Amino acid sequence: MVTATDTAVPKTEAPAAPGKNAGRRRGGAAVVLLRLAVIALCLVLWQVMSGPVIPEYAVSKPTEVWQALWTLLGSESGWIDIRTTSTEVAAGFGIGVVAGTVLGLLLGSFALAGRVMEPLVAAVNGVPKIALAPLFVLFFGIGSWSKIYIAATGVAFVVFYNIYLGLRLRDRELVEIIEVMGGRRHHVLSYVTIPTLAAPFFAALKAGGPLAILGVIGGEFIASAEGVGHELFTSAMNLDAATEFAGLIVLMAITLVLNGLLTQLDKYALKRLGLATRRPRRARA
Repeated sequence: MVTATDTAVPKTEAPAAPGKNAGRRRGGAAVVLLRLAVIALCLVLWQVMSGPVIPEYAVSKPTEVWQALWTLLGSESGWIDIRTTSTEVAAGFGIGVVAGTVLGLLLGSFALAGRVMEPLVAAVNGVPKIALAPLFVLFFGIGSWSKIYIAATGVAFVVFYNIYLGLRLRDRELVEIIEVMGGRRHHVLSYVTIPTLAAPFFAALKAGGPLAILGVIGGEFIASAEGVGHELFTSAMNLDAATEFAGLIVLMAITLVLNGLLTQLDKYALKRLGLATRRPRRARA
């Protein structure tokens, strides 16, 4: 039975318990330790199996790979190769993002242009990008620009489709409501378009990063005078597995750096747009 003295007690958000934060930190540390343990186990198995089980000339040994990596990082030519590849990846990635964004916005904003051009874009996208590499080499030579445009081509299509489909899936009713309420184009852009395109755009960046690296390395395989891909190709021709794996480690490092930068950019942009995921807090009565 409810009496007059019964009052509703509002629920307040309780701050996160210190013990819970400490448990979360311990959990994160445990994950890192497990990752290191897996890496250490793989290295031990690699060292033991190289020779008796797997031909050493094909996989080398972790100790020899470490020596080759140390030699690569200690030489001027090694850093020239790393700088060349990193510059080509960054330039190709940037050009591809800009080109894909502009093309996606244009074809997504104008329905007729989208219907006319979408099949043509799909046809060009169906051609393997590495198959275009010899053509780019003919146009731009064996220098950096041919690798940059190969990388930009792969990134541009990924960004284009995410922007284009994002615009097509934009909530038309919400746009009409804003227009009825007297909103202008910048209101539609701020409240509908940007929030709708933010997630697919940053997903395209994450997917485009490895494609940029793939395009650059593929181009350096075909024709180049320097770069990590050139070093990998030369090592493979010389049956130098240790240097080959050292170059692969450098590529993984470049990939991790690029992915880390994109992750931080993603978090910062979504936070500024108010789209960052908020963790629910426990409420008490």
